[in-house]
Amino acid sequence: MPVDLQDTLVVGITSSALFDMTEADTIYRTDGLAAYTDYQLKNAEVPLKPGTGFALVKALLRLNETKDRKSVAPRRAEVVVASKNSPATCERLYNSIKHYGLHDIQRSFLTGGRSIAPYLHAFSVDLFLSRSIEDVEAALVSDIPAAVVYTAPQNVTDDISEIRIAFDGDAVLFSDESEVVFQKHGLDRFVKNEKNKVNIPLPQGPFFKLLKMLSLLQSNEEGISKPPVRIALITARSMPTHERVIRTLKQWNVRVDEAFFMGGVPKTDVLRTFRPHIFFDDQEAHCDRAADVVATARVPARKAPKSNRRAKSE
Repeated sequence: MPVDLQDTLVVGITSSALFDMTEADTIYRTDGLAAYTDYQLKNAEVPLKPGTGFALVKALLRLNETKDRKSVAPRRAEVVVASKNSPATCERLYNSIKHYGLHDIQRSFLTGGRSIAPYLHAFSVDLFLSRSIEDVEAALVSDIPAAVVYTAPQNVTDDISEIRIAFDGDAVLFSDESEVVFQKHGLDRFVKNEKNKVNIPLPQGPFFKLLKMLSLLQSNEEGISKPPVRIALITARSMPTHERVIRTLKQWNVRVDEAFFMGGVPKTDVLRTFRPHIFFDDQEAHCDRAADVVATARVPARKAPKSNRRAKSE
């Protein structure tokens, strides 16, 4: 019988985002495919070290083990591991998954050097995490929330049972429409624009669908003491531009547990306190600082498909 994943949070993650494959990747880039293959085969029984997305994956899989969850209830989360390895070089990856007890991972695919993004829809992926900006950009073009992961501090969230996810606002949860006003015309025009449009919901951004899915996960729980996911909005916006954000979230009928309107103050101390399993931002400068304290992923600007770009230039 076909599996229905409509109400299940599905996270696709590459092997290099789940595990630390820096050493193997260096060998591939400096010595080529043959040396890389030889290295992986010789180290097939050596577990890879946890990577940026490891703690998030562990927390997601725990959702399916909650003791007060009815046995007949559908699975709440799925993890799909993707790799550009070929079947000939995947043994170390699968041995590492087994070594860390990630037995609840049921799906994976190997592309043998080809792009991963075209296969994401086949697995109903709601979020894609990768270290490849090319694959992330391709996923975003396909309307799949995706982000490039940074190297993160180790074990900063291993002891947290609930899933904690933090988002920037503009160009992440919301479109970059207001951000463009700020970049082109400055802060005063930005504030004026947000005041004038306070009753107009912000357009949906690249991570709107993920926020909706997380909100569904929060609301579909019965007989538990607290929702399994805690969401924080951490934005550089200040008052009074916060009002349009609050009204937008209400209009979207989504739940955000904590909101921080930083007004230009660095986000690192708030992130250090909230301790998310992952933080999503679109600005490189913000991500560089955040990656020193928490697992961080950057949401690059969404590019139009090549065919559309050609049509506009003709």
